[in-house]
Amino acid sequence: GSWMTALSAQATDMSGWLLMGLPGLAYASGFDSVWLLLGLAVGTWLNWRWVAAPLREATERLGDALTLPDYFERRFEDGSRLLRVLAATFILVFFVFYTSSGFVAAGRLFEALFGLPYVEAMLWGTAAMLAYTFLGGFLAVSWSDVLQGSLMFVALVMVAALGLALVGGPGETVARLQALDASLLDPFAADGGQTLGAVGILSLVAWGLGYAGQPHILARFMAADSVKSIPSARRIGMIWMVLCLLGAMAVGFFGIAYFQQHPNQATPVTANSERVFIVLSGLLFNPWIAGVLLSAILAAIMSTLSCQLLVCSSALTEDFYKGMMRPQAGQQELVWVGRIAVLLVALAAIALARNPESRVLGLVSYAWAGFGAAFGPVVLFSLGWKKMTRAGALAGMVTGAVTVVVWKQFAWFGLYEIIPGFILASAAIVLASRIGAPASG
Repeated sequence: GSWMTALSAQATDMSGWLLMGLPGLAYASGFDSVWLLLGLAVGTWLNWRWVAAPLREATERLGDALTLPDYFERRFEDGSRLLRVLAATFILVFFVFYTSSGFVAAGRLFEALFGLPYVEAMLWGTAAMLAYTFLGGFLAVSWSDVLQGSLMFVALVMVAALGLALVGGPGETVARLQALDASLLDPFAADGGQTLGAVGILSLVAWGLGYAGQPHILARFMAADSVKSIPSARRIGMIWMVLCLLGAMAVGFFGIAYFQQHPNQATPVTANSERVFIVLSGLLFNPWIAGVLLSAILAAIMSTLSCQLLVCSSALTEDFYKGMMRPQAGQQELVWVGRIAVLLVALAAIALARNPESRVLGLVSYAWAGFGAAFGPVVLFSLGWKKMTRAGALAGMVTGAVTVVVWKQFAWFGLYEIIPGFILASAAIVLASRIGAPASG
């Protein structure tokens, strides 16, 4: 239904970076983080408006496709199964980075709460995540997402509201930021007062391009009980999204004002700005309330991570194992193959997350760009352009993924890799589809 679809999609979207990465960005760089919020809000609305209902209709029309690779194969009548295998491969590759960001966030949380060394804290957090994912399937995860999304919303609003009230309100917070460093209130100023520039602004806003290609979010659209649920879900989801984004940004701003007034308490945040929500929750609230608020971080991580691991599991079981190796495999066999798949993906993600210098937002941005460029244009064109061909889908998928990987290595012009990846993938889809189309088309 509408509520479950909306909150499950948004909670799955907003992982630990909503309570750690985004407040940390606002704390470190100030008001220029508003460009990221703008891109995310607009991208979310466009995804709900132009992708959710058409994708739900298309997957039902194509025999209730269960996964994104399954949808691509049926949409383009790909008897070779190359589209399915390629899509499943990209899902596994980029979700390793995305999943590792969740393990990093869990490690930071357990490190701060229990005083454990980072790697040990990360491993304990990972164990909790895996146990949780092993116990439930897609429907169970979707139901728990509703509760977790509600907890995330309450936690952000409470910390932001109380924090701003303690400082003296939004006006006093702005005054303190102005006195500390006027560039913190300048949306065109980056870290250290440097000019953000058109490339910097474009790179932040471009996060919105990624939504149409995120398998874990699209899976929620595909699972809606009917197309009629989508408009109400869109309104619910957008209200939740906007208020959470504003709350996360307010936590970062309040953190600047608070720690300027209490510099002796700022050491953990100075070392890593992504700890600002954790530290403020512990300082401002009674331990019982702080414990509930901090569990919102765990809720955010678990809601996204469990869905990501399940999407990886379905890619390996449905698209590789059953689709290519054992079509006759029974349900119980697939369940155990899926659990082994979850374990394998988790081990690869742990290897990435072991680095104590890892940053949640950095890992998310790479995976987000990979999915956005590899799948976003393919999904959009497949829903809106009837003349798109299998060759176009293959060309777009490969071009988008390769561009992101290469661009990330060289960081040309300081431009976020999703932009060239999305543009070149779209061009490849059009060119390949037209070249392979019949002369009369």
